[in-house]
Amino acid sequence: MRSSAGKRKIFDAVDLLNEDDLVVKNNGVVQVNISEVKPFRNHPFRLYEGERLTEMVESVKAHGILSPVIVLETNDGYEMLAGHNRLNAAKIAGLSEIPAIIKTDLSEEEAYVYVIETNVLQRSFSELLPSEKAAVLALRYEKVICQGKRNDILNDIAKISGVEPSKETCGHDVHKSRTREDIGEDYGMTGRNMARYLRINELNQTCKDLMDAGNLPLVCGVELSYLSEEEQEMIAKEILASGCKLKQTAAEVLHKNAGNLDRDKISQIVTDSGKSKSNESRMFASIRKEYFKGMNTDEIQSILVKALDAWFSSAGERR
Repeated sequence: MRSSAGKRKIFDAVDLLNEDDLVVKNNGVVQVNISEVKPFRNHPFRLYEGERLTEMVESVKAHGILSPVIVLETNDGYEMLAGHNRLNAAKIAGLSEIPAIIKTDLSEEEAYVYVIETNVLQRSFSELLPSEKAAVLALRYEKVICQGKRNDILNDIAKISGVEPSKETCGHDVHKSRTREDIGEDYGMTGRNMARYLRINELNQTCKDLMDAGNLPLVCGVELSYLSEEEQEMIAKEILASGCKLKQTAAEVLHKNAGNLDRDKISQIVTDSGKSKSNESRMFASIRKEYFKGMNTDEIQSILVKALDAWFSSAGERR
């Protein structure tokens, strides 16, 4: 074993094995050509960027890939299930092969469980981007497979990762169907909020990108999720071009006009929304500069509340 292996950082949830583990479990691991592995279709999670990616690439250059990825065998190669970041780092590091555990004969739902669950292990749910949360919740609610089979997959992931199986997999009531409220409760959210995330999973990728970047509020995303793919794309392009942040009232108008939207109508609705916000912003900025210079938001709010209370009290006495 390389003496520096113990210093290697952990990056992925299933990247938890040391070199001894890899040797012991090598009967299920093969080397596959990186050029034969393609990303999972519609992979819902973003790849590492910036410093995190740089550190991972440096680690791969120094130590290689110590923990195998999980791939699905296809007619023309392999499809990645778990290990997209390791594959990306390996490509950048100049590797030609990567250690892999090969799965065969998985249904789409079963493959999706591997993709989602390994990413949920990697990060806490609260750290996920809105579109990533939506993908996780959609799997739990819409891509339903036999709970017993799902438990088998979770246990398989735990075994590969070298961690204890989740208590979630140990229940006996494996055939009980779960409502939105049940699943939402697992993540500390109401059934209504759960429903919102299920809706935004219907957004096209451009709208999801806007939402993840903070340029499309979640409540607006819910309204846009009822529109066609073409209408969503036109709206996203208009938001990007105008620099406006869509307001809920405008999103509701767009929803009401579903099926009857064109570029001109979309531009008018989005631009009017942006102008309204811009006018309000300028008004409040002027008042703040004139009367509240150097004060923070809490101080301004306290003064305004006292002033309004006094004004209404005085107005009542005059009556």
